[in-house]
This record gives sequence, structure tokens and C-alpha cells, in this order.
Amino acid sequence: MISTPARHKAGIKQHYRCAVLTISTSKHRDNTQKDVSGTIAKSMLTDRGHEVVYYDVIPDLREPIRRGIQKALDSNADFIITSGGTGLTRNDITIETVSGLIEKELPGFGELFRLKSYEQIGTAAILSRAIAGVIAQKLVFCLPGSPDAVKLALEEIILPEIPHMMRHVRE
Repeated sequence: MISTPARHKAGIKQHYRCAVLTISTSKHRDNTQKDVSGTIAKSMLTDRGHEVVYYDVIPDLREPIRRGIQKALDSNADFIITSGGTGLTRNDITIETVSGLIEKELPGFGELFRLKSYEQIGTAAILSRAIAGVIAQKLVFCLPGSPDAVKLALEEIILPEIPHMMRHVRE
């Protein structure tokens, strides 16, 4: 894995507050259904020293997604991870909802995520509509709901680069 040169990370704060939102109508409706992707995200983030200050499971509906993002922003999180609702079904509206809130898009995130996914799952990677951007000087990453996709995005892209990205978002 190629990583950001040390000079880009020198003197930068390494640990941040984050919010995790799982967007799944079925998990929201049946709270006995285990949120594997959210659990993985929270564990990976805290293992790396970040503090999860907000967590919720919300249905894949426009208004609950908007409210969830707003609550995550209000929670004083520095960045937000969402998982779910990024597919191609008519009920998958996370991307449409969140992209309308994004002030600055980070197209390289989605491109890199799909490349890394391609290395693992082949051409099925084209089904991923993962995006990232900035809302109110907070980074937001919209990931697919698959536990493997969450692990891949966090391990290979987000966690190695979050200090570098946060420095630029705060400039």
C-alpha cells in the first residue's frame, strides 16, 4: 500500500471525533437485526484512537437521512461515516440525498474505492456509488453497506488519510 508522505502528516493531529450512521430500512425497522457494518466501523475507528461521538441506524428515506446527517454534524463530529443505501435499487437514495448536501465533493475517494473494490471483487465494483465530500467543514464518507466494503474503505483509504484530509478541511 502506498501512503501519504510523512511530511504531509508531520505535526498533524491524529485522532478525531466521528459519527457513524448505518442507513438501512430493514435494520432500522427490526432493531434485533445486528448492524455488522456499523459495528465494524465503530471498532476500526476506536482501535485507531478516534472517538465515536454519535451512532444511529436510520431508514433509507430522504428526510431521516438528512436528519441523521444533521444530528451527526451537530454532535461535534469531525467526520462522518455512513454505510448503506448506495446501491441501485429504487430504495437506495443515500447518494442522492447526501450529494445534495455536499459543498465540496472528493471525486478521488469514489474512484479509488472502486479501484480497490475491483481488485477484490472484479467488475462488480461498478455497482458501487461510494462518494465523499465536505459539509460544513466536516468530511462525509458514504460507503456501501457490505461489511467488506466498510473494512476496505476504512483500512485502505480513510484511516490512513484522515489526518491529512482533516488538516486541509480546517484550513
